[in-house]
Amino acid sequence: MSMHLMREIETLKRMILSLGALVEKRVQKAIAAIDARDAAAADEVQEADLEIDQMEVEVEEECLKTLALHQPVATDLRYVVAVLKINNDLERIGDLAVNIAKRARVICEHPTIRTPYDYRTLSTKTLEMVRLSLDSLMEKDVAKAQRVLTMDDEVDAIHRDTYRKTTAAIRENPDNTDILLNYLSTCRYLERIADYATNIAEDVIYMMEGWIVRHRAGLDGEGPRDG
Repeated sequence: MSMHLMREIETLKRMILSLGALVEKRVQKAIAAIDARDAAAADEVQEADLEIDQMEVEVEEECLKTLALHQPVATDLRYVVAVLKINNDLERIGDLAVNIAKRARVICEHPTIRTPYDYRTLSTKTLEMVRLSLDSLMEKDVAKAQRVLTMDDEVDAIHRDTYRKTTAAIRENPDNTDILLNYLSTCRYLERIADYATNIAEDVIYMMEGWIVRHRAGLDGEGPRDG
């Protein structure tokens, strides 16, 4: 690797990790806004969305410049391609954090109710997946990336349960329909965030091992993977 390419790779690493840290904070604040019924925190998440969008564009431009000027190969090429894809996933996670914040704003306007499902476990697991996927990227740790893939099945199972229980709760208490549907939307956004965290983990595995694990049952390539 030339010194110029090495510096470009290091620049990309700093930029994508900075974006990841910012996105993680936004998700955390959006979840906290619902837990604490904090309308001001929800507004802050929405107002800060432009910063993530700007950073996403800057990372993409840096990746394209690196590809055009240095024509990386092998491991370096995989790294730049992975960063391009992870960059897009992080921007999407940021958008979903804004969606959660919007739902939080509505939830704050309703009386407090007890959700009919385990919302706290879902939000905690989702946030942990985001953290683990970013840790796997920062540390180039395939084992942590594999853990994210395993956790995705757990989140999917919880999400399926929320729909069933919400439907039953609406039948039992029709007056709570609006707030229950807002909670259900939030759960859907959390499940989508978990999916994007899984994408990031898959790209880390690709970056480190050269394996494309998407749509596979595991890392051995034996059959399709749910999700």
